[in-house]
Amino acid sequence: MTDGIINVNKPAGWTSQDVCTKLRHVLHIKKIGHTGTLDPMATGVLPVCVGKATRIIEYYDRDPKSYHASMKLGIRTDTLDITGKILETSGYEEVSEKAVREAFKAYTGNVRQIPPKYSALKINGKRAYDLAREGKDFEIKPREIIIYDNEVTRIDLERGEIEFDVTCSKGTYIRTICDDIGSDLGCGAVMTALTRTASGYFRIEDSYTVEEIMEAEDPLVKLLIPADITLEKLGKIALNDNRITAFLNGNSSWGNGFRITQPSSFDVLYRVYGNNAFLGVGAVENGSLVPKKVIR
Repeated sequence: MTDGIINVNKPAGWTSQDVCTKLRHVLHIKKIGHTGTLDPMATGVLPVCVGKATRIIEYYDRDPKSYHASMKLGIRTDTLDITGKILETSGYEEVSEKAVREAFKAYTGNVRQIPPKYSALKINGKRAYDLAREGKDFEIKPREIIIYDNEVTRIDLERGEIEFDVTCSKGTYIRTICDDIGSDLGCGAVMTALTRTASGYFRIEDSYTVEEIMEAEDPLVKLLIPADITLEKLGKIALNDNRITAFLNGNSSWGNGFRITQPSSFDVLYRVYGNNAFLGVGAVENGSLVPKKVIR
């Protein structure tokens, strides 16, 4: 099997693309891509798609992401994390534990968030962090994210240190949450550490370090997860035998050519099977099955 996903535990200091580049060399496969960027300072779950599985990267977009983060009160930086240039420092003696917990309560549900200027977002075709490094003046508009849950797990007000767990939608910047809460508390704050503990199907306890992947015997056999298993929010469809070739050729099938064997919680999208083999992703539209991604 050369098509599937490896659950990588990204090391600190590496970009997500660094991980993909390394795995191309280790696995001797050109088609490799990650399902969502992690900041270089961040560690944790980075699902990496291999081979034909790169065609389904877009279907991981709505998967919730979970993080464990640390933040430091009394500091503001240009990058919103501890690696940036310090813009301001202030005391936090007046901050209480109650105020911290109340501040976090406000960051649940639908939240409008302005992404940091030092981010991989594209502004008129250029990365925001490139524009920021060039000293260019530009605006990033706020966007709506979803914070499903957050929990403060440690507060040390003598040192101004806070740790918390958060589960959120794609596109959420934990650095911005730290900065926003620091502003709400009146003292500023920066993110000091970040670990992604889960991303949809993938959990950190099941992940592999780059070193473990390099040392594994037959990593494409032992570490690669079949793509269809990981698309857990998509339902399942079984094609009639006489419609398999039609699907592989990109042709639609009417209701008598397939049957839904598991409902979908992801709009109208389904994993499509023929003779018990995973063929790709299709959508049920107006009573017919329309191929969206064929990966067989």
